[in-house]
Amino acid sequence: MAARSKVYPDAKSALADVVADNQTLAVGGFGLCGIPEALIAALRDSGATGLTAISNNAGVDGFGLGQLLATRQIRKMISSYVGENKEFERQFLAGELELEFNPQGTLAERLRAGGAGIPAFFTRTGYGTVVAEGKETREFDGQMYVMETALRADVSLVKAWKADATGNLVFRKTARNFNPACAMAGKVCVVEVEQLVDVGAIDPDHVHLPGIYVDRIVVNASPEKRIEQRTVRAA
Repeated sequence: MAARSKVYPDAKSALADVVADNQTLAVGGFGLCGIPEALIAALRDSGATGLTAISNNAGVDGFGLGQLLATRQIRKMISSYVGENKEFERQFLAGELELEFNPQGTLAERLRAGGAGIPAFFTRTGYGTVVAEGKETREFDGQMYVMETALRADVSLVKAWKADATGNLVFRKTARNFNPACAMAGKVCVVEVEQLVDVGAIDPDHVHLPGIYVDRIVVNASPEKRIEQRTVRAA
């Protein structure tokens, strides 16, 4: 029997039978760089609610995860940086949105640990601050550490530059940030790519994430790629 293709015609069909209410999703990206734009829009259109989103950022008003905040589909954010989003600020200050703050390196390592099957780890980051409240601490070699638990997601939404039909991925520049860790941490990983190439077209030494982690692929050849903060020099 031939293996089922990982390539789907569009983002809607790729998410149709995998997203549901009250799920936890890991969403790649760093600011507005390397975010799965088409998949986020399809998730919005799915109407799924009560979602927990693990993502370094919370998008901006009207774009990225900001779209899901506007429609009140996100119940909780597990993030590192949530600036640039007035609706996020409004919901959080009004007590309408839960937030689990993480130092950026801790968030990355929690996702990596989840993908590697490591249930928890100790880090010095956050000891003696509110980050450590309610968590186990332990001394190693005269230094105090905080225990952080791994993060796992029901579904990962990931953005890559290029994929072959088996799901081997290549990321570009800053987009190779949280995306690989998010991909590995999800039970089901759906990837949005700009280019789909034949199997064998990607040099094995150039593969950033092997296809074993990828379940579904969607091509979005012309993403918007917004710039989060545009700075220009005076004429």
